[in-house]
This record gives sequence, C-alpha cells and structure tokens, in this order.
Amino acid sequence: MKGASMTDCLSARDILDRLVSFPTVSRDTNLPLVHWLQDYLEGHGIEVHRWIDPDQPHKAALMAHAGPRVEGAVVLSGHSDVVPVDGQDWDSDPFTVVERDGKYFGRGTCDMKGFDALAIWALVEGHHRGLRRPLQLALSFDEELGCTGAPPMIVEMQKVLPKGSAVIVGEPSMMQTVTGHKGGQTFAIEVWGHEVHSSIMHTGVSAVMEAARLIQWANEVNETEAARAPSEMAAMFDPPFTTLHTGMIEGGTAQNITARQCRFDLGFRAVPDQPHDLWRQRILGRIAEVEQAMQTIHPETRIDVDTRFGVPGLRPETEGEAEALVRALTGDNGSHVVSYGTEAGQFQQAGYSAVVCGPGDIAQAHQANEFITVAQFEAGHAFMRRLIERLVA
Repeated sequence: MKGASMTDCLSARDILDRLVSFPTVSRDTNLPLVHWLQDYLEGHGIEVHRWIDPDQPHKAALMAHAGPRVEGAVVLSGHSDVVPVDGQDWDSDPFTVVERDGKYFGRGTCDMKGFDALAIWALVEGHHRGLRRPLQLALSFDEELGCTGAPPMIVEMQKVLPKGSAVIVGEPSMMQTVTGHKGGQTFAIEVWGHEVHSSIMHTGVSAVMEAARLIQWANEVNETEAARAPSEMAAMFDPPFTTLHTGMIEGGTAQNITARQCRFDLGFRAVPDQPHDLWRQRILGRIAEVEQAMQTIHPETRIDVDTRFGVPGLRPETEGEAEALVRALTGDNGSHVVSYGTEAGQFQQAGYSAVVCGPGDIAQAHQANEFITVAQFEAGHAFMRRLIERLVA
C-alpha cells in the first residue's frame, strides 16, 4: 500500500473488510493489522507512530495525526483486539464480513472494528480535504483483557504527538452520547489451607471453605450497597451501586479432605464517585482478616492476591468539550451512562475530555454471529462526515 494516492482511498466498508480479515484475538498478535494500517496511512502522507509492548513484542498500539501539528486535536479512540470465537457456532467465517438481512456479520464488526474502519476513513478523508483542526487516531491492544494496552499508549502519544483535547471512544453505544461508566478492578486470589480428613476438619483449614467466606462476604456487601440510598451519580447507573462479583472458582482434592488450595477471582465495578482505593483496601482488609483467622489454626496457611487489572470509571464532565462536540454532531441530548468499562476513563485520567459514542449495540459484542446493522454503520459514517465538515470549516 506504500505510494498510495488519492485514487487509492478505501471506502469505510472496504476498510472494515480489511480489519475483520485480521484475526486479532487478544491472545494472538495484532502486528499484521498494525503494519497494514501504518502502510496505508503513511501512503497518504499521514504521520504514524507505533508503540510495541516490550513485554509482548507481538503486540503494538498505533497513533496517527492528520492536520496542523498543534494541540487540541479530536482523538478517535478504538482497539484492535477482539475476543475468541472458540466454541461458538458461527453461520459464516468469523473473519470475513458477510452482509445479509441488513447486517454486517463478522468478529469485531460491532466491537469495535466498525468504528475503527470509520475512524480510519475519517482520518484519510480529513487529511485530503485540508483539516483546520487536527484529527488523531489512537488504536490500542488488549482492551478485551482489561484495557491494559491503553495506558502505555496514552503516555507514548503525549511524547510523539501534540496533545489532543477531546477524545471520542467508539465503543458500541447505538450512537448515543455516553458520558459516564463504572470502573473496576479484578483480583486473582489463591487460598492455601491445610489438609486433614474431613472427619477432623476442625484441625485443618479448608481453602475452599475459607474462599467461601470471602465470596459470602461479597454477597453481603452487595446486599448492603443495594439497600443504601444511592448518590446522585450512582442513581444514573443500573444497578445504582458498586457491585462485587466472583465469576470463577476451582479447588480441592476430594470430598473427604479439607482442601489445600482454592483459586477464585473477585472483582468490583464501582460507580465513578467512589474511589477505587477505597474498594481495593476494603477487599484487601477483609482478605487479611480471613487469613489471620486461618493462621491461628495453622501458621503456614495463607492467601495470595494478584491484582489483574484496574479500569477507572468515566465521570460526567461539567461543560465537557468531548460531550459538547458529540452532542452537536449527533443531536443527542439525553443522559446516558453504562455499567461496563472502556478506555474513556483512562483518557480522562490522563487529562483529556472524553466521551463514549460509537455505532452498534453492545448486546452483540462477543456473541456468535456478531454483527453491526448496516443502518448503524451508516449512522456512524454520517457522524464522521459531519465531524470532518466541522474540522475543515
């Protein structure tokens, strides 16, 4: 694609086909996609930078800048990775876009290569039309593994590009203006007990039953939080409170042996006005209490905690630039928040004004036969055309 000219400009639909054809499942490399995209953008004279993860050299983020090299760009933010298709029953090749019944089927069409394709189209279109205000693209990796690829990308962006001022994170929102979302953190917990025959269980420590104490504590916290009168910000969410959750657990040797080991995860999704540190310390404090009680029976027992990831919430901004821009482009004046996390909170934490707005329905994300409707893709395209008109005016 090097040496591309105006006649080589791909349509948004063509770009979608290219992006989906790269099987960028989070456990695998995204470099072929990044290399193709870098060649395509540089072929149009657009400034491109890559950041390769030193701990995962098979993965990279891509950052691009079009228009005058000044601060204040609008940043279009997406991620390149998708979730696996293993065990899912697809009616067509997941990595080939298939159009039928007014829908584009394919892994990532909704989450979120549909937006990525539109953002890439807009960057090239704006570049050739002569942007007066800069436009940037930020394409991360490992979003599906807990938004772990965005923070180092954001740091690198500020080293190599003039800082943008309004970030549009294109997660599927049905083109609604989402101004807030919950944040969260997940802990991998490993309980080490002491094995004895279950007939004398009082002399041993069951890792499974001690893990159950922590999980039941999480249930009780959820009940308490649900009964509490929500703050004004919390009331915007469904559910209107911070939640604790365990999704996986395994351990034990046999029914008649107190379990030596038990592994489980414990995470929280916090409303944006509750500090993560508060919930982190609350969880770690309860773990320490259970561990201390275990060690009164057998000192060698313990609980190991590994912090897997943390995603900050997105707080609605007072007179936020990103919100005002997206509302002007969509005409959407409603109040919208979501309970899942995105990279928007990470951009906001780094000093950007941020909002979530993208085509497609989040209900389709990660599903077999994932799709974005043609109508939603076209709505996203119309949004990008209006954005370009504003930036070249």
